[in-house]
Amino acid sequence: MRSILFVISILFSMTLSAQTDRQLIREGNRLFRMKDYAKAEVQYRKALEANQQNPQANYNLGCALMMQQKDSAAVVQYEKAARIEPNKMRRSKAFHNIGVVCQNHKMYGDAIKAYEESLRLNPTDDETRYNLALCKKLNKNQQNQNNQQKKQQNNEQDKDKKDQKQDKNDQQKQQQQQEQMSKENAERLLDAAVQNEKATQQRIQKAMQQPKKRTLEKNW
Repeated sequence: MRSILFVISILFSMTLSAQTDRQLIREGNRLFRMKDYAKAEVQYRKALEANQQNPQANYNLGCALMMQQKDSAAVVQYEKAARIEPNKMRRSKAFHNIGVVCQNHKMYGDAIKAYEESLRLNPTDDETRYNLALCKKLNKNQQNQNNQQKKQQNNEQDKDKKDQKQDKNDQQKQQQQQEQMSKENAERLLDAAVQNEKATQQRIQKAMQQPKKRTLEKNW
């Protein structure tokens, strides 16, 4: 079952700067437990203003952002926490939550990588192990579905190409038929003109061959 490891941690240190970080993180944790995630976010950001290299402030800010469905920003904070966190267990939790975000968005490949890194840091985490196995199964199903969709798209594209080719052949055939008909019409018109010309010439020749009748002139 997927879950988010909202383990809000606090860095203990004797320096004044770290003490300020601790106070701000504590206030953020109090607001987080009250489910006032927006105000908790503000406190964690203040802690980071005091010390950007505070891994706990980065991690806790990621949790507050995630609860507000600001998943992309949450992943950024988890990644920062994982880079600077010296404790393997806490780093494991950061990668676990990155995996949860990716899994929620069906980015199973990225989720698998995050869960594998989490397990490398904490091999005893059964919850991460379960999520990893689930994501591998979902990723395989997603790939199969994508392959089927791609195959279907290719078949549709092949059908479209075939139909387009057939349409082109039909158009060419129709054009050829029209051109043939136009040629035949022209030939018929030409033959008709020739025949008319011959008939006219024959009438003229026949008329010329007939003797002329003399007409008598009357005297005045």
